[in-house]
Order: sequence, then structure tokens, then C-alpha cells
Amino acid sequence: DGSGDDSRQMSVYLHRLGTDVATDRQVFAITDHPTRYPYPYVTDDGRFLILSVYDGSQSTGLYYQRLNSQGLPEGPVVRLLDKFDADYHFIASIDDTLYVRTTAGAPNSRLIAIDVAKPTSWRDVIAEQQSALTDVSIVGRRVISQHLKDATSVVSVADLEGKTLYEVALPGLGQVVGFGGEVDDPETFFAYTDFLTPTSISRFDSLTGKVALFRAPQFAANLSPYLTEQIFYRSKDGTRIPMFITRKRDLQKNGQTPLMLYGYGGFNIAQQPAFSVPVLVWLEMGGVFVVANLRGGSEYGEAWHRAGTRSHKQNVFDDFIAAAEWLIAEQYTSPAKLAIRGRSNGGLLVGAALTQRPDLFGATLPAVGVLDMLRYHTASANARQWSTDYGLSEDAGDFKAQYAYSPVHNVKAGTCYPPTLVTTADHDDRVVPWHSYKFTAALQKAQGCANPILLRVETRAGHGAGKPVWMQIEDFADQWAFLSQALGMNAQHPL
Repeated sequence: DGSGDDSRQMSVYLHRLGTDVATDRQVFAITDHPTRYPYPYVTDDGRFLILSVYDGSQSTGLYYQRLNSQGLPEGPVVRLLDKFDADYHFIASIDDTLYVRTTAGAPNSRLIAIDVAKPTSWRDVIAEQQSALTDVSIVGRRVISQHLKDATSVVSVADLEGKTLYEVALPGLGQVVGFGGEVDDPETFFAYTDFLTPTSISRFDSLTGKVALFRAPQFAANLSPYLTEQIFYRSKDGTRIPMFITRKRDLQKNGQTPLMLYGYGGFNIAQQPAFSVPVLVWLEMGGVFVVANLRGGSEYGEAWHRAGTRSHKQNVFDDFIAAAEWLIAEQYTSPAKLAIRGRSNGGLLVGAALTQRPDLFGATLPAVGVLDMLRYHTASANARQWSTDYGLSEDAGDFKAQYAYSPVHNVKAGTCYPPTLVTTADHDDRVVPWHSYKFTAALQKAQGCANPILLRVETRAGHGAGKPVWMQIEDFADQWAFLSQALGMNAQHPL
């Protein structure tokens, strides 16, 4: 209705192109739960309407309804997977067999085949492995599996029985996305990127395994002076954490280099290598860019995710703080030259890190952050779905864990906080901007030294998706200029 209110549940309607929307027919609505959301998908052969029912990142259901030759639903909606005991992600269907990626009985995920005539008899197609299965598709009647190995992509191809045929040759240790398509398509495409490789697109023949470059950007910048290294460090509890460091090849480790540490740590989202123009600008300014693969993501499967959720959320902040301490100990940087940055759940990460260890950082950039953990879920039904990672303050155990790290509630009067630029947008209906307003006000009131606490509010944008390039440039320019001043860089960009 244009109000930005997402507190009402979605329903699924059938719309015929060329007809009045007012005549659309409702085909499905959830009536037995207040906050679950249905997402519809029609199978490639048009025989099934698949309804993925979202209850959180660890809890989904899968329903289906048969479609007739005119594409109209007929017969009842069948609740195929309705226990909400794991994540179930529909991949494809062949005849009456549905292929589903799931964490049920497999924290690192597996691909199962379900004959709808025998719904409780599951067949493993791709069994759980030591590395996490992050995505899978069926193209050309080949199963294309994407696994994560220490936060980098590995892609293999198997037949429909799960027999591995070969591994796909990738350009390097980076991130791939794609391999989508229909069951009988002869080809598919994928994108590849890493910290020093702009995203390129390659064509892939699913029958022969041949990879051919399809499109690559023409890029004027010189990337040869830089390299990316992957190291592993130990967190507070001894957990081994991977970290990517992108730097100049001739870096002198003397503790004097400005360094930006980035993290996220949540919602089963892996932080993989990816090219970024703002990061390249940071490198050209003389900085080092680091991404730490914190718990809470999907780098090592669902167990890694759960180790950074609810009562274990402090693990994420410990991992981030330990990354900073390692970088300082190894003389990549020093506290006065170290900046931390994160967005959304990563904004929470930065807020928690700076309130727990204000002595450790020279500047902080919490962007569109979830910063009031006791009230985050009051904004909308969508926000309440984040409880799989955060918990809810109505629960005594969750409240205790949240209150211990909630950035707004852990600002202490008279503390010297590092120079901080909080960024948000007044149209953000994902993480509503009052989080940033409250946190900035609390920091400004409590600040015990002359370090600036600033708030930047974009009045023409929301959470970030779809933000035009010129607006992104303005946003990053302000943040990088703030870091240049706070870290004493006095850098002039060469371009």
C-alpha cells in the first residue's frame, strides 16, 4: 500500500498477463501461523506449484500443489515438509521426484530426492561432506554442486544418482555464483570474482564440462601491485578462524599501515572473496583490506552458523576482536591505524566490538546496524524472523544474552570511544534508522574524549539494495574521507 509496512503476511495469487489485477485469484495463504511467509515457484515442466514457507534461516517448510495443463492449481496443497525442523530448499523436479537441499540430519547440507508418492522415503543424491554444500542446481540432467572450502568456492558435477563426474576448473581461489537453468538446458553460466578480480561471466557446458569466458569487464586500474593472502588465527576459545588479507606486495609490517577490518558473522551467510571498487580505492590510498570469516556465517556449515547465534552470539564478537588483536600482534597495523566496518548484522558487529573494546580501534564505521537488541523485533514481522539468530527479549535466556552485548545498552559514560561515523537511511524499512539514531545519541552523550561521533543519514535511500551508483559514491567518499582524517592518512587518491 506504499506505507512500507511489512508486518502483514503475504499471500500467493495467480495473475494472468493482460488481465486486471483485481481479478487475480488467491491460491494460497498461511492461516495457522502469524509470521511465516510463503514463496511460490513453478517447476520447469509446469506440473507443480512449489511453496517454500519461511520461518527463519534454520527453519523452513516445503509444500506443493499440482497444476493442470492450463497451469491452474488442482487438488489440495500437500504439506510435504511441515515440521520446520531444518532448512529445506527446493532445487528442481523431474517427473514426480523433487530434489531438495536440506540441513536435516546434515549440518553441512545434502541434496535429497523425494518421490511424492513416497514422501517419507528420502534418497541421498549428494551426501553431506566435510565442506558445506552452499548451492546446487540441476542443468542438462547433471547435478552441479557448490561447496565451500575455507570460504572459497569449489564446484563439482555429478549424475542424477550422485556419482561424481568431474570438478569444474575455476580461475582461482574466489567466489562463484550461478549455474542456474532448467533441467534440460544444454548450457549454463556462472560468475567468478575474488578481491583482485572484477566479476567475469563464463559459459559452462554441463555435458562436456567445458568452460569458456563469456564476458569480462575492461578495467583501467593496475591490480598487479597487490596480492591476497589467506591466514588462520585462533579466537578467544581456541576456534580456528580464516581471514583474507589484501595488501601491497611490498608491504612493510611495521604497525603503521592503515587497515580496514570487515566482518559480518550471521544468518548463515559466508563472506567470500569479491571485487569492490571502493576497496580498490582504499588499497590505492595505501590501506590494507581484511575480511574475517567469523562464526555465524556458512563458511563451515550449519554448526558454524549456530555457533554464532542466540546465546552464542558473543563468539562472533570474540572472533572479530581476536582478528584485530592478531593483525596488531603481527604488525600489519596498530590500534591507532585500525578501522572496523560492517553493514546491517555487521553494523551490530561493529557496534558491539567498539563498545566492548574501545581501546582497540582508531575508527569505526557501523552501517545500517541492528543496535538495540531488546527491541529490534518490534519494527515489523520481517524483523521478528531474525530471532533464529538473535533470539527474542521476551525469553529470559535470550534477554540475558542480548543485554550483555546490545550496543545501545552497553555504552558507558566517560569512556573514550574511537572516532565513529554511523551511517543509515531514513527510508530503511529493513533495519529501521532509529537503531542508528539511538546509538549515536548514546555515544555522543557518553563520549569521554574529543573523538568525533557523527551520524550520516541518507534521505533518498533505504537499506542499500538498488542504491544508484552516484549515491554509493557519495556514501563511500564520506566514509573513506572520515577514515583518512581519523587514521591520519592525509591520502590523496591518484586518480
